[in-house]
Amino acid sequence: MAGSPDLWSRWGEFGKFNSRGLKGGEALILELNRIVYSSGFTSPVTSRRGLSARLRYLDSPAGREALKDQGVTVRTLRSWMKGKSTPTAGNRERIDSAYWHRRRENLIRSGWLKRHLDNDGRGRRMEIYPVDQSQVPAERSRPTLSQRSITVRYIWSDLVDAWAAQDSDTVDEIWDDVISDLDSDYNAYAHVSSVGIGA
Repeated sequence: MAGSPDLWSRWGEFGKFNSRGLKGGEALILELNRIVYSSGFTSPVTSRRGLSARLRYLDSPAGREALKDQGVTVRTLRSWMKGKSTPTAGNRERIDSAYWHRRRENLIRSGWLKRHLDNDGRGRRMEIYPVDQSQVPAERSRPTLSQRSITVRYIWSDLVDAWAAQDSDTVDEIWDDVISDLDSDYNAYAHVSSVGIGA
């Protein structure tokens, strides 16, 4: 794009001309969260089945600690477990938060997430969706940006470690490694609309 080499090389002024998206590393974090959330109970906490499943899952010292961190007392938990009372809507949200916290921690600790993404060394297919330029003036848009699809290997262990540690700087570095496998246009994918991992 004439006159603005920095804008399209590293999106130094990202959003200046109404382009919409997020940093590639942020998109990776959101996609890992989606994978974790899609691996859990499908019944919502508002249903009897979903509530019971979560309470059973949390019936351990670590689970009770997660509930305590959400503000649930031991006495209240005992009352639920014995069927003497039913959690309020607010407490159901606390139970759900505790469940997802424990689910995330267990998937990390067990190594399941790393193994799942590594796929026996074959890696995973990643779809990269470019920034939304629908509101960018025609003279400022970059028509060559398109959806990209690549097989990504070798990053998964480091990515899960960085995601688990909430180390966004390392996730950003890993994203740079991912897009460097594109072509000379790779810098234009420093920001994206989203990414999808075939997992």
